[in-house]
Amino acid sequence: MTTLNSTHTPSFSSAYLKPLLASQAGWGGLALRVPVGLILAAHGSQKLFGWLGGYGLEGTGQWMASIGFEPGILMAFLAGSAEFFGGLLLALGLLTRPAALATAFTMLMAITFHLPNGLFVSNNGYEYALTLLAATVALLFLGAGRFSVDEILAKKVQ
Repeated sequence: MTTLNSTHTPSFSSAYLKPLLASQAGWGGLALRVPVGLILAAHGSQKLFGWLGGYGLEGTGQWMASIGFEPGILMAFLAGSAEFFGGLLLALGLLTRPAALATAFTMLMAITFHLPNGLFVSNNGYEYALTLLAATVALLFLGAGRFSVDEILAKKVQ
């Protein structure tokens, strides 16, 4: 006699967390996410806190308003937060894919600002933002790789 099983509903962790945390990136993910994350965090710290020669939230907000990103203080807060906190998350390999998505969007916005200046950074062009966009999109697809908090969490979810 064959019995019918009720349909199995996957748990939240297997349905959502496993794909979010899973990565086959190996050492490549580590080699990419740590420097990219630290660079993004450094730029975010300039915008938010005025560290490393930055203008802080107020100065960055005024500058953003002057170039048409209104309200400037909110745009500075959003960009700085995405870069700073997203960068730290990338460096740690914690919630790598959501952090990569947030920072990729921020770099897309930076490209739209720098686009009229052409490609090269020597003319205030978009090449630097494009490079970071490519790196964050790669991390979005690859995941964190080795030695990441995501790797530890993925093992616990299984």
